[in-house]
Amino acid sequence: MNPTFHDIFQLKKKRKITEQQNQKILIDYREKNSLVPAHLKKLGFEIDFKELKVADYIVKDIAIERKTISDFKISMINKRLVKQLEELQQYENKLLIIEGIEQEEIYNDSNEGINGNALRSFLLSIVLNHKIPIIFTKNSEDTSKFISILAKKRKKEISMKVKKKTADKKEQIQFILEGFPGIGPKTAKKLLEKLETLQNIFSAPQEELKKIIGKKAEIFMLLEEKY
Repeated sequence: MNPTFHDIFQLKKKRKITEQQNQKILIDYREKNSLVPAHLKKLGFEIDFKELKVADYIVKDIAIERKTISDFKISMINKRLVKQLEELQQYENKLLIIEGIEQEEIYNDSNEGINGNALRSFLLSIVLNHKIPIIFTKNSEDTSKFISILAKKRKKEISMKVKKKTADKKEQIQFILEGFPGIGPKTAKKLLEKLETLQNIFSAPQEELKKIIGKKAEIFMLLEEKY
């Protein structure tokens, strides 16, 4: 008996589901709190939670960093995202997904104290300087659909021989200074170029600090305050 159109359709459908089930997506274990893995499971993919040194998702030969809008803003302020973007450079193919444009306005100046144009400038830097494409998704389900399409289209598997970026001493020293409110990279470098060490900066009189960085020096008066 010749197979009917319905039989052929069902056969193709089963083959498609089987192919998807054989495709494994590696996910960082910290993504368990996200709804994206659950959506990917519903779409028929095999997911494997691991402690990924770099990225949140590994889809064939693509490393994906996923950020909700609020997480994106926070990690922009504390500079964690800059480090993560540098680590992503170990992969030839990388992608940044910013999730949640359906729920939250990304350029809302009142949120997290970030000026809208500063945020736009940072986004441009990601694309132009770090050479990392950005995709904005509506929600976790939309994110999973993008990942699903990538998984179906890509064939090459990725190497897992990557490592976390370790900050050198200069970066560590500058990071400590930038922990003070109002002290950004330029101000921190200016202080270090003039006074050379953290000990010199923290023990310098207010008058000397003000000559270097002006009114921003007042923040170091906190060093003399009791808890």
